[in-house]
Amino acid sequence: VDTGGLVVRPDEQIDLEVCRQAETAIGHADVVVFVVDGRDGVQPVDRHVAELLRRSGLPVIVAVNKLDELGDAIGHVDFYELGLGDPTPLAALSGKGSGDLLDRVVAALPESAEVEEEDADIRIAVIGRPNVGKSSFVNRLLGEDRVIVHEEAGTTRDAIDTNLVLEGRRVRLIDTAGLRRRARIVDDLEFLGRLRAASAIGRADVCLLLVDTRAGAANQDFRIGHEAWDEGKGLVFVANKWDLIEDRGPSALAGFERELRERAHYLRWVPIITCSALTGKRVRRVIDLAFEVQEARARRVPTAEVNEVLQRLVARRQPPQGGRGDVRLLYGSQVAASPPQFVLWSNRPHDLKEHYVRYLVAGFREAWGFEGSPIRIKLKKRSGRE
Repeated sequence: VDTGGLVVRPDEQIDLEVCRQAETAIGHADVVVFVVDGRDGVQPVDRHVAELLRRSGLPVIVAVNKLDELGDAIGHVDFYELGLGDPTPLAALSGKGSGDLLDRVVAALPESAEVEEEDADIRIAVIGRPNVGKSSFVNRLLGEDRVIVHEEAGTTRDAIDTNLVLEGRRVRLIDTAGLRRRARIVDDLEFLGRLRAASAIGRADVCLLLVDTRAGAANQDFRIGHEAWDEGKGLVFVANKWDLIEDRGPSALAGFERELRERAHYLRWVPIITCSALTGKRVRRVIDLAFEVQEARARRVPTAEVNEVLQRLVARRQPPQGGRGDVRLLYGSQVAASPPQFVLWSNRPHDLKEHYVRYLVAGFREAWGFEGSPIRIKLKKRSGRE
């Protein structure tokens, strides 16, 4: 667990949150690596943190960083005064000394420590623009401030994975850095956060697109959701901060959903739910919806049923005919799930128009649902050539 930098007397709210997060991290740790600056020497904050770590009772390794010439370095010697054992010299930028540090960490781990279970029933990425309440949403589910929450937009820079069990179901939550438009990424840290957020989408089964309903849905919200949709991920649209809206009646909600689906076509197939991360209202229901979407996108349809529905759709509306003769759909099959993918064989697949493929997708949804998941259709010529 990588924590923010600690200060002795945190004056700013975000510094307080960093301190709380560090204390929580220590409470969950088996070993603590205390990183200090070898160029600056021992500072008052180092002594303060060392005292806190001594009281924790955990094994502590002092890593003295920024000692680029390890062979001649003596800067780490000063840190013996902290009373935390032998300091380990390190040059993190070049990687020098990292092997020795890793060896000490492994040696300090308790023998009874079990490797954390890798499997999860569902992997959920929490995505959205900065400052829409993603970290508050995750913290509400966890019941503790595992992720720093602050009013300054863009506080969360990394994609942080958190495992929890809800009603016997194993959930891995990925709270991503806020996604901005690429043109507005102005520093290296934010750029790295953007890359990690994209990676989080790739690792997820279902993405929760959080939007600040008080500020209103922006085009960037729809673009972020489209990224997840194009990646083939399940998607749930989460309207956070709904408790701050004055008119929250059924007609207002219906109008809100209608406007969203008019502005982004893919949202016609995505469940929309309102919630409040601050009060916790409907937060657990969001996770239930994510499981429902995951179950829908994992569904497999027997080939006989696929062809029955396909024949019914073709009988209702024939494919547009080209100038080279009849265009016929011969048969189809589902070849993959999560997301569902179908292969349809035709005598002339290149003459099937895009709008007719969309008609088939709508028909498949009418038959099997697949709510919250994109459907992919691949056209092939009967001989096997596309």
